Amino acid sequence: MSAAASSAAEPAEPAALASRGHLLTEQPHPLSGELDRLSTAALVDLFCENDRLPQQAVSAAAAPLAAAIDAVAERLRCGGRLFYLGAGTSGRLGVLDAAECPPTFCSPPELVQGVLAGGAAALLRSSEGLEDLEQAGRSDLQQRGFSAADCLVGIAAGGTTPYVLGGLRHARQLGALSIALACVPAAQVAMPCDIDIRLLTGPELLTGSTRLKAGTATKMALNILSTGVMVRLGKVYGNRMVDVAVTNTKLEDRALRILADLAAIPRQEGQRLLQLSEGSVRLALLIAATGLEASAARSALERHGPSLRTTLAALGAELGVPPQPQRGARADAASPPHPWPDRSEPGPLR
Repeated sequence: MSAAASSAAEPAEPAALASRGHLLTEQPHPLSGELDRLSTAALVDLFCENDRLPQQAVSAAAAPLAAAIDAVAERLRCGGRLFYLGAGTSGRLGVLDAAECPPTFCSPPELVQGVLAGGAAALLRSSEGLEDLEQAGRSDLQQRGFSAADCLVGIAAGGTTPYVLGGLRHARQLGALSIALACVPAAQVAMPCDIDIRLLTGPELLTGSTRLKAGTATKMALNILSTGVMVRLGKVYGNRMVDVAVTNTKLEDRALRILADLAAIPRQEGQRLLQLSEGSVRLALLIAATGLEASAARSALERHGPSLRTTLAALGAELGVPPQPQRGARADAASPPHPWPDRSEPGPLR
């Protein structure tokens, strides 16, 4: 047998596994070296003190966060979608934020999507090995019809997840907006992206457990990103979620309080307006401010909106002056059931 043949027959040497010990998220914390020996009270105190750092990390990333909000909002105005891509905790946080957008802002479920390595099964059972498959990030996006018009936020606490890097490279190749979100400095790990958000929360008290501070900072950043985008898309008036999906009694009560606070509408009248608007708080407010029929108000929103504020300005209308809060006042207890059908998916004008 020739030397070449002999060499080919021998099993290949396994590739050397690169150490990730230099990464900020993998380093041991100097204050938790005896975590297992602390009293329970001391352990809790240490966590409470250390968990101030995620807010500081998010604050330090304010500039790229603001840039991401404006860039994503512009794409979504033009028909694009927002995708969160991640594995493990990072991916689950993206799925969580995406899932909260339809009930909070009545956005179509496809507008903001969470893509998790391993799919829905990985939400409940860890599938950490899947994060090593770079091609899987690309193929999961392709299955969702991800295109150049869309936006991708690749979430990887340590910045090295092949699944996320594959997705980011795919987004860049297409010309889609690519945003990286990681908790290590760019000097330690470069990520292919248009906007680079780094949340430097430092070493974890439980070494390498990025579900802790890194996860907290990631959730905070995603809160800001999705809420900021929806504000820019006109789904908020003042600090009220005027596009809230009225699908249960809690949200009906919230809608009625929004109508009362913004337009001085009593609860019984509010329920009538919500019936006319099929549960759309934004449309109900416009009807109250203008006296338009529901169909005319809907047309006005389509013409001048989607922002309630810009539509009111275009029509020369204003919301009523909110009533002054009275000590001891309580809501009207006589509230009939809501007169519109429950909806699992929002309509276009909510």
